[in-house]
Amino acid sequence: MKPRRLGNVSIPDEELIKDKKECKKIGPCGIGKKAVYLSSFYIDRRYYIPISSVKRIFKRIAMSKGGFTGKGVFGTLSYLVVVYEDGKEKQCNFKHEEDVDRFLAYIEEEYPDIPVHSLEAERKLAEKERWLAEKQRERNVSEETKRCLVKLEQAEQYLKKQSDIYMDLSQSAKKKRTYDRSNPAYKWVALAIVLMGGVAFVYGIYALTTHAGFGMYFLLFGLAAIFLFAGANVLPTSKNNKNYIEKRLTESISQMEEYIRVYQDFPVPAHYAHPIVLKRMQEIMKEGRARNIPEALQVLKKDLKALNSSVVVEKEEYDEVVAIKPMFLVMDYK
Repeated sequence: MKPRRLGNVSIPDEELIKDKKECKKIGPCGIGKKAVYLSSFYIDRRYYIPISSVKRIFKRIAMSKGGFTGKGVFGTLSYLVVVYEDGKEKQCNFKHEEDVDRFLAYIEEEYPDIPVHSLEAERKLAEKERWLAEKQRERNVSEETKRCLVKLEQAEQYLKKQSDIYMDLSQSAKKKRTYDRSNPAYKWVALAIVLMGGVAFVYGIYALTTHAGFGMYFLLFGLAAIFLFAGANVLPTSKNNKNYIEKRLTESISQMEEYIRVYQDFPVPAHYAHPIVLKRMQEIMKEGRARNIPEALQVLKKDLKALNSSVVVEKEEYDEVVAIKPMFLVMDYK
C-alpha cells in the first residue's frame, strides 16, 4: 500500500514505494533515505513525511493520573512526535517505549542535523551545558583531564555510529533485570489464567451455539483473560525465559566487544559501552568530581547506586538513568 503524504512536499511514486520497502522498520514506523514513515491508529507506516520537511523528532510520555498523584492505577503511553514544515505535528503511539528510543537513536545516527528533543528539553539541556562550561572555566582543568574529555567525546561519537549495537545492549540488560526481579510464580499463574480463559472461550462458543446459559459471559471472560495476559509479556515463552534472556545479554556484550575491538584503548568495558555512560562521565569530570576516566567511572557507579525510586529527577535524566542503570545492575557494578 502506498503511504499517504503529510505536508506539502511529495515524493515520486516509484521512489516512494522503493524507499518504503527498504526503510528501517522500528515499531509501527520506519526511517528511509527519502522519508520517515508514520503509523495511523490501525495501519503501520500509513503516512510519510519527506526528510527535508522534518524539523524535529522527539519522545512524548503520557502518564495516567495515578502516576502524578500516587493514587490509583499507574500507567504510561509512549508516543513518537514528528514536527514538520511550519510547526505541524504528527504523533504516533508505540506499544514499547524502547522502540521509541531505538527510533530516535537511529535518527541521531543517520540524520544528526535533526533535533531529537522537544524545545523545552532542548532548552534545559542547553542550560545544563552552559552551567557545566561555567564550572569548567571556574576551575583550573589539568591537561590530563582535558585529554580524557576529548577521549570520552570521541568514543561517544564512535558508539553513535552503530545505534543498534548499544541499544541491544541496553535493552538486553533491562530485560534481564526485569526478569530477575519478577516472581517466577507470577508467570505460571498467568499461564493458568490464560488456559482457563481458553477453556472459558471454547465453552462460551459451545454455549452460544447450543443456546445454553451464560454463553456470552464465558466468551467475553475468555477473550479478556487471553488478551490481557498474552499482551502483558509475563507468560513463559521461548523468548521469555531465563536461558534465552541471558543468552541475548551475552550476545549483546559480545557484539559490542567485537565493535570496539578495532577502537584503540576504548575508555570503558564493553558491558558499559553506551553513549549516555560516556556523556555522564564527561559531565562528572567537567563538574570537578573526577580527574581521569577510571575515577569518572567510579563516580558514575556511585551516582547510579544512589538513584532509587525515592529520588526525584528531571525527565531527561530519568530517561538516561533508565537506559544505563540496568547495564550496571546486571554486572553488579563490576
